[in-house]
Amino acid sequence: MKHHPDDLIMLFNDLFRDRWQTILVRGDDEPEYIPARDATDVHRVIFAHGYFASALHEVSHWCIAGEKRRQLRDYGYWYCPDGRSDREQADFEKVEVKPQALEWLFSAAAGSPFHISVDNLSGSGASDEAGFRANVAGQARDFLHHGMPQRAHLFLDTLLAFYDRHPVFGPDLFRA
Repeated sequence: MKHHPDDLIMLFNDLFRDRWQTILVRGDDEPEYIPARDATDVHRVIFAHGYFASALHEVSHWCIAGEKRRQLRDYGYWYCPDGRSDREQADFEKVEVKPQALEWLFSAAAGSPFHISVDNLSGSGASDEAGFRANVAGQARDFLHHGMPQRAHLFLDTLLAFYDRHPVFGPDLFRA
């Protein structure tokens, strides 16, 4: 199955543009979230380099961000670029568990491969890659069993319908 980021843009924008004044946008460089400047503007979730996986990841962050965070550029989060110290990497991994869990679910719903990302290639790598993967898998299972944010649930259902995939969340999905 071919996965086109334009499909994600269409699905996201159809689903969220009117209700949450938010659109998904293909970017040229780094991903970014830009809140609306005023009541006539839209919020923009910008994903990197037109990559399908980047779009799913950035949508995941948006689905988790609360109302106040969605009014702040990049949701008001710190971002320490690639090359993080061990402590910075451990902090990064803590805040990435939920977005990567949603990304994993969105990827499965679209029939697209998911790759855990420690995002620290020029640093010391993961602080605990096996532990991070287990935490992401555990959070994904928790979302399935106990619920997920409303916007994430809407997007997940939309992906399942668009890609004509019935729930594909069996026990083998989250093998670490």
